[in-house]
Amino acid sequence: MPEPRRHIRLHGCTNFRDLGGYTGHQGRALRWGQVYRSDHLADLTEGDLHQLDALGVARAVDFRGAQERAHHGYAWPQLQQHSLAIEPTVVQEALQLLKAGGSLSVPDTVALMQDTYRALVLEAAPVYARWFALLLEDERPLVFHCTAGKDRTGWAAALLLHALGVAPEAIAQDYLLTNQLYHRPAMLAAQAARHIPQEVLQVLWTVQPAFLDSAYAAVAQSWGSMERYLHEAIGLTPDALAELHGRYLELPSGR
Repeated sequence: MPEPRRHIRLHGCTNFRDLGGYTGHQGRALRWGQVYRSDHLADLTEGDLHQLDALGVARAVDFRGAQERAHHGYAWPQLQQHSLAIEPTVVQEALQLLKAGGSLSVPDTVALMQDTYRALVLEAAPVYARWFALLLEDERPLVFHCTAGKDRTGWAAALLLHALGVAPEAIAQDYLLTNQLYHRPAMLAAQAARHIPQEVLQVLWTVQPAFLDSAYAAVAQSWGSMERYLHEAIGLTPDALAELHGRYLELPSGR
Protein backbone atom coordinates (compact mmCIF):
# COMPACT_ATOMS: atom_id res chain seq x y z
CA MET A 1 0.00 0.00 0.00
CA PRO A 2 1.30 3.53 -0.77
CA GLU A 3 2.24 5.75 2.14
CA PRO A 4 -0.56 8.13 3.20
CA ARG A 5 -0.12 11.74 2.12
CA ARG A 6 -0.81 14.86 4.16
CA HIS A 7 -1.36 17.18 1.18
CA ILE A 8 -3.70 15.93 -1.55
CA ARG A 9 -2.87 17.67 -4.83
CA LEU A 10 -6.00 18.81 -6.65
CA HIS A 11 -6.43 21.21 -9.57
CA GLY A 12 -9.45 23.09 -8.20
CA CYS A 13 -8.14 23.85 -4.71
CA THR A 14 -4.73 24.06 -3.09
CA ASN A 15 -5.15 23.53 0.66
CA PHE A 16 -6.73 20.04 0.72
CA ARG A 17 -5.08 17.83 3.32
CA ASP A 18 -5.58 14.78 5.47
CA LEU A 19 -5.58 15.19 9.25
CA GLY A 20 -4.42 11.62 9.74
CA GLY A 21 -1.16 10.53 11.31
CA TYR A 22 -0.84 12.98 14.18
CA THR A 23 -0.21 11.38 17.58
CA GLY A 24 -3.24 11.72 19.83
CA HIS A 25 -4.72 10.40 23.07
CA GLN A 26 -2.66 7.62 24.73
CA GLY A 27 -0.17 7.71 21.85
CA ARG A 28 -2.79 6.55 19.35
CA ALA A 29 -2.42 7.98 15.84
CA LEU A 30 -5.25 9.73 14.03
CA ARG A 31 -6.63 7.51 11.31
CA TRP A 32 -5.70 8.45 7.78
CA GLY A 33 -8.43 8.91 5.20
CA GLN A 34 -11.21 9.94 7.59
CA VAL A 35 -11.14 13.72 7.98
CA TYR A 36 -9.81 16.26 5.50
CA ARG A 37 -9.56 20.06 5.63
CA SER A 38 -9.55 22.32 2.59
CA ASP A 39 -10.17 25.65 0.92
CA HIS A 40 -13.49 25.89 -0.96
CA LEU A 41 -14.56 23.17 -3.37
CA ALA A 42 -16.47 25.13 -6.03
CA ASP A 43 -13.68 24.90 -8.61
CA LEU A 44 -12.99 21.17 -8.44
CA THR A 45 -12.38 19.52 -11.80
CA GLU A 46 -13.80 16.20 -12.97
CA GLY A 47 -10.44 14.64 -12.20
CA ASP A 48 -10.52 16.11 -8.69
CA LEU A 49 -13.95 14.61 -8.10
CA HIS A 50 -12.73 11.21 -9.24
CA GLN A 51 -9.86 11.55 -6.78
CA LEU A 52 -12.27 12.37 -3.94
CA ASP A 53 -14.32 9.32 -4.92
CA ALA A 54 -11.20 7.19 -4.70
CA LEU A 55 -10.53 8.60 -1.21
CA GLY A 56 -14.09 7.76 -0.17
CA VAL A 57 -14.93 11.38 0.74
CA ALA A 58 -18.73 11.49 0.94
CA ARG A 59 -19.52 14.56 3.06
CA ALA A 60 -18.55 18.24 2.95
CA VAL A 61 -18.94 20.67 5.85
CA ASP A 62 -19.00 24.26 4.54
CA PHE A 63 -18.27 27.06 7.04
CA ARG A 64 -18.67 29.85 4.46
CA GLY A 65 -21.24 32.60 4.79
CA ALA A 66 -24.28 33.11 2.55
CA GLN A 67 -22.65 35.52 0.09
CA GLU A 68 -19.57 33.35 -0.29
CA ARG A 69 -21.71 30.33 -1.11
CA ALA A 70 -23.82 32.36 -3.53
CA HIS A 71 -20.73 33.52 -5.45
CA HIS A 72 -18.87 30.20 -5.38
CA GLY A 73 -21.44 27.51 -4.76
CA TYR A 74 -21.16 23.84 -5.62
CA ALA A 75 -23.43 20.85 -5.73
CA TRP A 76 -21.29 17.80 -6.42
CA PRO A 77 -23.57 14.72 -6.49
CA GLN A 78 -21.19 12.48 -4.57
CA LEU A 79 -20.79 14.97 -1.68
CA GLN A 80 -23.51 15.41 0.91
CA GLN A 81 -23.11 19.08 1.76
CA HIS A 82 -23.71 20.53 5.23
CA SER A 83 -23.75 24.32 5.49
CA LEU A 84 -22.59 25.55 8.91
CA ALA A 85 -22.34 29.24 8.12
CA ILE A 86 -19.95 31.56 9.93
CA GLU A 87 -20.17 34.94 8.25
CA PRO A 88 -16.79 36.57 7.47
CA THR A 89 -16.17 39.98 8.99
CA VAL A 90 -12.51 40.93 8.92
CA VAL A 91 -12.15 41.75 5.20
CA GLN A 92 -15.43 43.67 5.22
CA GLU A 93 -14.26 45.73 8.20
CA ALA A 94 -10.98 46.45 6.47
CA LEU A 95 -12.69 47.56 3.26
CA GLN A 96 -15.19 49.76 5.11
CA LEU A 97 -12.39 51.48 6.96
CA LEU A 98 -10.41 52.12 3.78
CA LYS A 99 -13.45 53.30 1.79
CA ALA A 100 -14.25 55.76 4.58
CA GLY A 101 -10.83 57.32 4.06
CA GLY A 102 -9.12 55.58 6.93
CA SER A 103 -5.77 53.84 6.90
CA LEU A 104 -4.96 50.30 7.89
CA SER A 105 -1.54 49.31 9.14
CA VAL A 106 -0.17 45.81 9.54
CA PRO A 107 -0.62 45.95 13.36
CA ASP A 108 -4.22 47.14 12.84
CA THR A 109 -4.85 44.16 10.55
CA VAL A 110 -3.30 41.70 12.98
CA ALA A 111 -5.60 43.11 15.67
CA LEU A 112 -8.61 42.63 13.36
CA MET A 113 -7.59 39.02 12.78
CA GLN A 114 -7.23 38.45 16.49
CA ASP A 115 -10.73 39.87 17.01
CA THR A 116 -11.96 37.43 14.38
CA TYR A 117 -10.50 34.47 16.25
CA ARG A 118 -11.96 35.64 19.54
CA ALA A 119 -15.35 35.80 17.81
CA LEU A 120 -14.89 32.24 16.57
CA VAL A 121 -14.45 31.14 20.17
CA LEU A 122 -17.18 33.23 21.77
CA GLU A 123 -19.85 33.61 19.07
CA ALA A 124 -19.42 30.64 16.75
CA ALA A 125 -19.32 27.94 19.42
CA PRO A 126 -22.86 26.70 18.53
CA VAL A 127 -21.73 26.21 14.93
CA TYR A 128 -18.70 24.21 16.00
CA ALA A 129 -20.94 22.16 18.30
CA ARG A 130 -22.95 21.14 15.22
CA TRP A 131 -19.67 20.34 13.44
CA PHE A 132 -18.76 17.85 16.16
CA ALA A 133 -22.26 16.37 15.99
CA LEU A 134 -21.68 15.70 12.28
CA LEU A 135 -18.36 14.04 13.07
CA LEU A 136 -20.16 11.68 15.44
CA GLU A 137 -23.33 10.91 13.51
CA ASP A 138 -21.82 9.29 10.42
CA GLU A 139 -18.70 7.21 9.77
CA ARG A 140 -18.24 8.23 6.14
CA PRO A 141 -15.08 10.29 5.49
CA LEU A 142 -15.63 14.04 5.25
CA VAL A 143 -13.93 17.27 4.26
CA PHE A 144 -14.52 20.56 6.08
CA HIS A 145 -13.68 23.93 4.57
CA CYS A 146 -14.33 27.66 4.35
CA THR A 147 -13.06 29.90 1.53
CA ALA A 148 -9.29 29.70 2.00
CA GLY A 149 -9.33 26.91 4.57
CA LYS A 150 -7.32 28.93 7.06
CA ASP A 151 -9.33 30.70 9.80
CA ARG A 152 -12.79 29.18 10.33
CA THR A 153 -11.39 25.89 9.12
CA GLY A 154 -8.18 26.38 11.08
CA TRP A 155 -10.06 26.78 14.36
CA ALA A 156 -12.24 23.76 13.55
CA ALA A 157 -9.11 21.68 12.95
CA ALA A 158 -7.49 22.93 16.16
CA LEU A 159 -10.61 22.00 18.15
CA LEU A 160 -10.77 18.52 16.66
CA LEU A 161 -7.07 17.84 17.10
CA HIS A 162 -7.20 19.04 20.70
CA ALA A 163 -10.25 16.87 21.42
CA LEU A 164 -8.30 13.90 20.03
CA GLY A 165 -5.36 14.60 22.33
CA VAL A 166 -2.87 15.99 19.81
CA ALA A 167 -0.04 18.03 21.32
CA PRO A 168 -0.24 21.84 20.96
CA GLU A 169 3.00 21.89 18.94
CA ALA A 170 1.55 19.53 16.33
CA ILE A 171 -1.70 21.51 16.22
CA ALA A 172 0.29 24.68 15.54
CA GLN A 173 2.28 22.87 12.85
CA ASP A 174 -0.90 21.78 11.09
CA TYR A 175 -2.35 25.29 11.38
CA LEU A 176 0.71 26.93 9.81
CA LEU A 177 0.81 24.51 6.85
CA THR A 178 -1.72 26.82 5.17
CA ASN A 179 1.09 29.32 4.56
CA GLN A 180 2.93 26.72 2.48
CA LEU A 181 -0.06 25.31 0.61
CA TYR A 182 -2.77 27.90 0.01
CA HIS A 183 -2.52 29.89 -3.24
CA ARG A 184 -5.15 32.58 -3.67
CA PRO A 185 -6.71 32.83 -7.16
CA ALA A 186 -4.92 35.37 -9.34
CA MET A 187 -8.13 37.21 -10.23
CA LEU A 188 -9.12 37.56 -6.58
CA ALA A 189 -5.64 38.77 -5.69
CA ALA A 190 -5.72 41.40 -8.44
CA GLN A 191 -9.16 42.67 -7.41
CA ALA A 192 -8.21 42.91 -3.75
CA ALA A 193 -4.92 44.67 -4.53
CA ARG A 194 -6.85 47.58 -6.09
CA HIS A 195 -8.36 48.42 -2.69
CA ILE A 196 -6.08 47.03 0.01
CA PRO A 197 -2.33 47.59 0.45
CA GLN A 198 -0.21 44.54 -0.31
CA GLU A 199 1.29 44.33 3.17
CA VAL A 200 -2.22 44.27 4.64
CA LEU A 201 -3.31 41.58 2.20
CA GLN A 202 -0.35 39.50 3.28
CA VAL A 203 -1.76 39.48 6.82
CA LEU A 204 -5.32 38.76 5.68
CA TRP A 205 -4.35 35.84 3.44
CA THR A 206 -1.94 34.03 5.72
CA VAL A 207 -2.03 32.62 9.24
CA GLN A 208 0.11 33.62 12.20
CA PRO A 209 0.66 32.00 15.60
CA ALA A 210 -0.72 35.21 17.14
CA PHE A 211 -4.13 34.53 15.57
CA LEU A 212 -4.47 31.07 17.09
CA ASP A 213 -3.03 32.32 20.37
CA SER A 214 -5.79 34.92 20.61
CA ALA A 215 -8.38 32.12 20.35
CA TYR A 216 -6.65 30.16 23.09
CA ALA A 217 -6.52 33.30 25.26
CA ALA A 218 -10.27 33.81 24.81
CA VAL A 219 -10.86 30.19 25.83
CA ALA A 220 -8.64 30.55 28.90
CA GLN A 221 -10.27 33.82 29.96
CA SER A 222 -13.87 32.54 29.76
CA TRP A 223 -13.53 28.79 30.42
CA GLY A 224 -10.13 28.28 32.02
CA SER A 225 -9.10 25.41 29.76
CA MET A 226 -9.74 23.84 26.37
CA GLU A 227 -11.18 20.79 28.11
CA ARG A 228 -13.88 22.89 29.79
CA TYR A 229 -14.53 24.80 26.55
CA LEU A 230 -15.05 21.57 24.61
CA HIS A 231 -17.35 20.24 27.32
CA GLU A 232 -19.36 23.35 28.18
CA ALA A 233 -19.40 25.39 24.94
CA ILE A 234 -19.09 22.63 22.33
CA GLY A 235 -21.06 19.97 24.21
CA LEU A 236 -18.49 17.19 24.13
CA THR A 237 -19.56 15.00 27.05
CA PRO A 238 -17.19 12.30 28.32
CA ASP A 239 -19.20 9.72 26.35
CA ALA A 240 -19.05 11.81 23.18
CA LEU A 241 -15.32 12.34 23.64
CA ALA A 242 -14.78 8.60 24.07
CA GLU A 243 -16.82 7.94 20.92
CA LEU A 244 -14.77 10.54 19.03
CA HIS A 245 -11.56 8.81 20.14
CA GLY A 246 -12.91 5.43 19.12
CA ARG A 247 -13.89 6.64 15.67
CA TYR A 248 -10.90 8.75 14.68
CA LEU A 249 -7.93 7.24 16.54
CA GLU A 250 -6.18 3.98 15.76
CA LEU A 251 -6.59 1.18 18.29
CA PRO A 252 -3.90 1.04 20.99
CA SER A 253 -0.87 -1.04 20.02
CA GLY A 254 -1.25 -4.68 20.86
CA ARG A 255 -4.99 -4.76 20.22
